[in-house]
Amino acid sequence: MAKIKPPDPTRLLHDLEHSDELRPQTVAGAELDPQLALLRGWQSGRLSGTYADLLADKHYGPACRFFLGDVYAPRDFSQRDHDMERIYAYLSRVVPAQMLQLLTDTIELNELTNQLDHALLRALMDRLGVTDTITPQLYAEGYRVCDNYTERKYQIDLTTRLLKQVAEGARLAVVGIAMKVVRSPAQRAGWGELYDFLERAYSAFKQVRDAKPFVRTIQQREMRILEQIFAGVPDPFSV
Repeated sequence: MAKIKPPDPTRLLHDLEHSDELRPQTVAGAELDPQLALLRGWQSGRLSGTYADLLADKHYGPACRFFLGDVYAPRDFSQRDHDMERIYAYLSRVVPAQMLQLLTDTIELNELTNQLDHALLRALMDRLGVTDTITPQLYAEGYRVCDNYTERKYQIDLTTRLLKQVAEGARLAVVGIAMKVVRSPAQRAGWGELYDFLERAYSAFKQVRDAKPFVRTIQQREMRILEQIFAGVPDPFSV
């Protein structure tokens, strides 16, 4: 098998600071839609309960808190998401596809999650009459109304695959070196929000000593909850 040729780091750093294509674009800040904030807030609370044991663990807790605060939180991430897609569009032309798998999966998961959340929100609001309160029973019924078991299973598979990649990558010395090298150019070029997100991810996941039990626990619990929801179990979030 042919060896993957890495990109020229000097060129990447130069382009980050000087390329017109990579000049920062500010996305108008906006409050998260109140209904979506309600949904994301409920989901964050559910995840906190499901993974209370991992949150309390000194090795797994930082990664769980990163996920709850930077991925599934009732906040507007439009600037970060916009920056990530622009960086990806550039890198996809200068970096081998195999080296971009993590970023590819991240963007795919983000888009899939947004699609699923908006579909669930419509089911809750339009079909089930939710206004300002979501209960576990209504949330589970919203899943069944959407009837997208296959997409939800794929979301879990993609999430756990990504968690494994991030946890294993954060333990590599080369990743830590790269984070240090790119910090100043990224800040000067106006990509600070995206860099800070990546740095928080790196700092949190490098503390995961063994990714396998961490990822396995999440996959097993989320699949059990998904199966219980579609089976109509009265308390589907009990694991």
